[in-house]
Amino acid sequence: MNTIQNFIGGRHIAPISQIYFDNVDPAMGAAYGQIPDSGAADLEVAVTAAKNAFPTWRDTPAATRAAMLSKLAELIEAHKEAFARAESIDTGKPIALARSVDIPRSIANLRTFAEAAGTLSGQSFKKDRSESYTLRQPIGVVATISPWNLPLLLFTWKMAPALAVGNCVIAKPSEVTPMTAYLLSELLNDAGFPPGVVNILHGKGASIGAAITRHPDIAAISFTGGTATGIDIYSNAARQLKKVSLELGGKNPTVVFEDADWKKTIDGAVAAAFTNQGQVCLCGSRILIEESAYNKFKADFLPKTESIAVGDPLEESTQHGATASKPHMDKVLSYIELAKKEGGRILTGGTRRMLNGRCKDGYFIEPTVIENLPPSCRTNQEEIFGPVVTLIPFKNEEEALAIANGTQYGLAASVWTGNAARARRMAERLDSGIVWTNCWNVRDLDTPFGGMKKSGVGREGKQRAMEFFTEEKTVTSMRT
Repeated sequence: MNTIQNFIGGRHIAPISQIYFDNVDPAMGAAYGQIPDSGAADLEVAVTAAKNAFPTWRDTPAATRAAMLSKLAELIEAHKEAFARAESIDTGKPIALARSVDIPRSIANLRTFAEAAGTLSGQSFKKDRSESYTLRQPIGVVATISPWNLPLLLFTWKMAPALAVGNCVIAKPSEVTPMTAYLLSELLNDAGFPPGVVNILHGKGASIGAAITRHPDIAAISFTGGTATGIDIYSNAARQLKKVSLELGGKNPTVVFEDADWKKTIDGAVAAAFTNQGQVCLCGSRILIEESAYNKFKADFLPKTESIAVGDPLEESTQHGATASKPHMDKVLSYIELAKKEGGRILTGGTRRMLNGRCKDGYFIEPTVIENLPPSCRTNQEEIFGPVVTLIPFKNEEEALAIANGTQYGLAASVWTGNAARARRMAERLDSGIVWTNCWNVRDLDTPFGGMKKSGVGREGKQRAMEFFTEEKTVTSMRT
């Protein structure tokens, strides 16, 4: 078994408690490694290392910091197949998806912020008798907490801007999918990062995660994950006036009008529903369809869903792998049972998929489509975060908006229509931090990203992320 270690002060070290827990391959339903059960004592060592490293790192030229980020991207690219395999084994996602999306995007994250490292500047102001300018400076020791569904992509997305502007980082990957962060830690010294600049702590959210949110010397926290955990982090951080960025849950609508480009819409709706087994915060788990096109949509959407290749994530032909853990599989299956009790009709899927051979004990769920549920029921209100979508008919734009906006979430939405004016109207009135029209999950890293309502606090994106990890001061002098 592969035993993961923490990375603190430039070295891989065991947890002080010497306690580990299992790292499980969800496609096999069996442990294949051990993860440190880190706690407050490990955090103290990491914070001390980061505090000691900060003055030198803060004063390191931006071009030098950028070169290290670029070198790290280059090293990941050189080992991209190992990273793709590790991500597939850890998460249960198809290796083809990890290879084509997760790993390239992680490399792009590092290069994006390497290019931007020296671009963050202040403003200047002149009045009759004074001149003022602002400075943006790193905060100090910051923490990033990343989720299990896109482990390397979101790990690098959070870490890179913090490092680019001169902070030292305490990074906690999800305990469900820690392997790619561990592989990255093996490259940090070769990339040139000084000891203590990047510290990676593995462990459970209730122990090391909670300790991070409460630590008085950690000045800012960037978190992606569930809304309930985000609320706890926000509450803990508020007591110490920490800066917090939260990217949380979603119950995202895919809104389909009859006049949409039909093939493009069906393909887009399937991708939005089932990419990464529906385990993406941006997935469209509620599909709202204009009544006049409802039966046509079902006739085209269901065969496309049933054609998705479910199988061993390490096979190149697999399109739909395992859910990330047994507890998560059980949660998703419990929502399917809830949907039945609420009157839902299962159109396809609805069960655990049992495979043969290596994956006979894996955590696979059929892509599932449900109809005949009211918009207000729990199945249509609560985040399931799995391969389960509901179909909901609507009569007109007003009803579509009421249904789409009728949850506590507001992360993302997609609108499919051939009417450009309607697309603009819907985009303006949807309570979503990001709205795609006639596409889904098209990401420009320069644009602000984040949710409304209980889907998050703050905005990410190249400029916003770097601003979050800095403090701004104003310098004013009298003109002579």
